Amino acid sequence: MLHEILLSLSGQQSSLFNLQTEEDAVFEESFPLLSPPEKALLASLARLSRLHARLRAHTALICSSHPSVICRAVSTAIRSHHLGAFQKKILDVEKAILVEDSGYVGGYGIVPLATVVGEFAPWTRRLEWLWGVVRFIQPNTKKEHTQNCTGAGLINHLRGESQTGYVDIEEIVLHLIGAAETAWMRQLSTWLLYGNLPILGKGDFFIQEAGTTENDGSAAQFAIHTRLIPQFVSSHTAASILFIGKTLNLIRAKRGPSGHTSDTLLLTSPVTLHGEHISHLAGLKSPISASKLSNAVDSIRISLSQSTLSKLLPLPKLLEILSLLHDFLLLQRGEFATALVSHANARLRERQLKPESSGARDLLNSVDGLAIKEGDVATTLSNTWAELYSLQNEEDPVDDELDLARELVRLSLNSKVSSQSLGSSPGDATAEPVAETSSVSFDDLLFPISTSLSVQVRPPLDLFLSAADVSIYSKMHSYLLGIRRAQIRLGDLWKHTPLRRSHPSPWGPPRSNSRFGRSRLQMGRQRENTRTGQMRAIWATSSASLFVLSEIGTYFQGEVINGSWQHFRDWIEAGVSNTASPSGSRPGTATSSKARNIRLGDQTEDGPDVHPRRHDPEALTVAHRRYLFSLVQLLFINDAPFTAALRGLLAKIDHFIALVIRLESIQRNMDLESDEGVVDALVDYASEEREVWHALGAARGDTEKGINEVIARLRDIDDSRAEEGRMMFEPSTNATSHSNSCSFRPRKAAGVDRLLMKLDFGTAGN
Repeated sequence: MLHEILLSLSGQQSSLFNLQTEEDAVFEESFPLLSPPEKALLASLARLSRLHARLRAHTALICSSHPSVICRAVSTAIRSHHLGAFQKKILDVEKAILVEDSGYVGGYGIVPLATVVGEFAPWTRRLEWLWGVVRFIQPNTKKEHTQNCTGAGLINHLRGESQTGYVDIEEIVLHLIGAAETAWMRQLSTWLLYGNLPILGKGDFFIQEAGTTENDGSAAQFAIHTRLIPQFVSSHTAASILFIGKTLNLIRAKRGPSGHTSDTLLLTSPVTLHGEHISHLAGLKSPISASKLSNAVDSIRISLSQSTLSKLLPLPKLLEILSLLHDFLLLQRGEFATALVSHANARLRERQLKPESSGARDLLNSVDGLAIKEGDVATTLSNTWAELYSLQNEEDPVDDELDLARELVRLSLNSKVSSQSLGSSPGDATAEPVAETSSVSFDDLLFPISTSLSVQVRPPLDLFLSAADVSIYSKMHSYLLGIRRAQIRLGDLWKHTPLRRSHPSPWGPPRSNSRFGRSRLQMGRQRENTRTGQMRAIWATSSASLFVLSEIGTYFQGEVINGSWQHFRDWIEAGVSNTASPSGSRPGTATSSKARNIRLGDQTEDGPDVHPRRHDPEALTVAHRRYLFSLVQLLFINDAPFTAALRGLLAKIDHFIALVIRLESIQRNMDLESDEGVVDALVDYASEEREVWHALGAARGDTEKGINEVIARLRDIDDSRAEEGRMMFEPSTNATSHSNSCSFRPRKAAGVDRLLMKLDFGTAGN
């Protein structure tokens, strides 16, 4: 029977135990003379035998079919090391029995069954724990199966299991953690040293290929899947790992000699720091410490920045793209916003006058029925560029920033699919933090369809600007442009001369001296007095709306955007004074900007770097992301009640302006009927005028109510910040997780109380 016991413990089929069932029982048919105590002792050995056989079968299945290399490594370690140790224990017991060791064999060659069971008693706990691990990797029933175990999930599970009170289990856990982290480090080293995704277990690595760019098929885009990141890797470390690998991948892609000329190749020296990088990674011992891994990755990133990235992403190049974003997408160039709104309105008027679209217009000159196409949007932007070029003078004939903007800035229609793809999907999260913005949309104000102004980011700038960053800039542009557009349209109301004074001028002598002339002058004077009295309330509402939007726009553009940009640029320039940039609607000319960039380039290349951390491209990326988060907060774009109130006010103002313009057209036609005898028998202008005046009264009330709602929400924001003693909207955890990467702190703008004081003073009489 001892022979049968040892064979069954080795995982062999035996007539003593039934390994196909869950019952720890002995075949009574084969051994009918066993006493109940012996059966009880053999039950524990039956459990061990069954666990050993199933562990070998399950680990063999995992090693041959599981997609995760880390899970395979752990399964192999269980199979070769721990099950091998159990097999060696069986052989040692068998050898001791054969040589009649006194520890096992008693008098008359009797081997007590209790002695054999006692030798294998500790292995029951070990094999049961190992069986739980392999079932965690790959459940053995369909009911337990939900999705494949990931390498990160297994590492996290093993680290949690290391907190145990059993010394032998702890040793097993530490050994398996070492096997798992070794496999993970091999994947990581491939990415950190060469910029290549691992060949084996590619789908289990937390960095995944997201696609290729349209302009350069060899330049791949990469994203981080947070579900595949082990817990000991912080979000800052993961972002640094992504940055390093993307940089190396871009360098390798740009050095491909087949399809590129010498002008397009990156002028960088070869990366020869592999030995130093390997030493940083080799110094990491299992279990890997989060701080040591972060220090190793930071050391690799800094050494790579000092050798290669200083030429790949020079400081003047980063400042150039940031200035472009600030001037055009954040509307620091006032003439760009004015021209864009003007040409968009002109394009809409052209579409309204077309015969196929005239039938869809109602009494309020609505543009909702217009079918806007890509050609209309492209024509609007091209006309805007043409107008900006016409504004250049002889003193500053060349505007390099305008040339770059014309090359990179795109105005396009937004589809529902593309707008959803820009957001964060719940099932596929990336490590790049995205600012939480309100769901209220402002991108359908320029045209009656969703449009967005964006910047085409080309390599290597995609290491600095992500698609999420460009999306935030596009949302801020639509938000600010909606306010600026309403200001422009309200200001244009005063250009409608017939609404403000008697136009054309009344008759003068000698025609006014006749009885008919005097009668006509008296009738015209009464009509003008009546209209002037009726229009006073309209002009009051228009003035109040223009005042509120002007103050809010001035606060956003001057205090928030311009102040934050000056603070961020000063931090980037690291103390370089900028005396050639006066304050105003345009902070500087192209020549002054170019001269400033030349000075920065000289300092970076020739002079010593006083703040090397600031010139680290990844530190600049983190600082820029903090700058974006602060803008989102200070512009209240992440406050859903405020954005909803402001969006509603802008829509009411558009409706109000359309009614005023419609009233002017009706009154002009009525004057032609009464003064010149031009009669249109198909239209009753008097009835239409009454309808429009009635609609204007309701629109006035809605607009004033919208103004009060916006001011009330600003007052709530001010009260919330005063009570909490901090900014109302704190950045998310992802936004502040790079604290050890740079020293930039966003500028705190003046409180909302100053804006409220101006608004309360300006609207006190309403």
